[in-house]
Amino acid sequence: MPKVLLTGGLGYIGSHIAVELLNKNYEVIIIDNLSNSKKFIIENIQKITGKLPKFFEIDMCEKPKLAYFFAQNQNIDAVVHLAAFKYVNESVLKPHQYYANNLIVMLNLLEMMKIYNVTNLIFSSSCTVYGSPEKLPITEQTPIIKTPSVYGKTKQMCESFIEDICQIEKDLQVSILRYFNPMGAHESGLIGELPLGEPQTLMPFITQTAVGIRKVLKVFGNDYQTPDGTCQRDFFHVIDLAYAHILMLERLLEQKNDTQIEIFNFGAGKPTSILEVINSFEKVSNQKLNFEFAPRRLGDVEKVYADCSKAKKILNWTSQKTIDDLTSSAWQWELYLKKQDK
Repeated sequence: MPKVLLTGGLGYIGSHIAVELLNKNYEVIIIDNLSNSKKFIIENIQKITGKLPKFFEIDMCEKPKLAYFFAQNQNIDAVVHLAAFKYVNESVLKPHQYYANNLIVMLNLLEMMKIYNVTNLIFSSSCTVYGSPEKLPITEQTPIIKTPSVYGKTKQMCESFIEDICQIEKDLQVSILRYFNPMGAHESGLIGELPLGEPQTLMPFITQTAVGIRKVLKVFGNDYQTPDGTCQRDFFHVIDLAYAHILMLERLLEQKNDTQIEIFNFGAGKPTSILEVINSFEKVSNQKLNFEFAPRRLGDVEKVYADCSKAKKILNWTSQKTIDDLTSSAWQWELYLKKQDK
């Protein structure tokens, strides 16, 4: 079976992709610097799949170490590139770190892929590249405009790097996946979102508040022009997203892509508000959540959701799981973590 390199493969999305790849009998190699993940995830991937992926602890900003890895691990068929700093609000507060990490990692990877003749790339991009568009839902043809978040800007710039390099490297075939808002955890409860330190995303903050790690959940803004005043996002299950990567990988490896660079949106295709997520969590967990409203947060946009008709037409992919599936699986993951701490 093909050999696939997962960068950032012990992170939230990467670990779920690793499980799906191993279940399909792909040979999986993971690079991760453990900046936002933990090593025990490898063992849990093995518990789920019965297979242990190869793992290398590497900071991809360090080109000599990355070059040594590629020299020792040749004949890679495809790279799924997820390694990046990823939090919108944090990126506004730490622009130097986000530009330095996300851009250098991308450039180093593209250089190594050229040297070692790795010609298939799936790039983890984001709906943040669209900024705050005037028209919804967002299609792949929605104009890329200036975005308020540094994180979004790094994704825009990485996409530009890929476009420019593909102009001269005609063998390089790329799928750019623009994720909307993945949430939830694996049905086993053994892998899920695992932020180190205070969570920067909604779901782990909800579950950590419910188990008492956090005293209160702050909902940033209740005066948006939405039905309940809170931001609306396109929340969909991380398992659905992991499956999308399998479909994209098969498409690349079977050379079914229509163009050298293909771009796809992935989301539920409908907006869900922050309060709707909270209400779902309280229902499935039977927990009353302690939350309060706070001022709007830097970099946040009011409402974002995807048009995923391209993925449905070409890949026969749609988001299958419900908001209750997201919140329920995330809660099981949090309960697992709490049990491990005892």
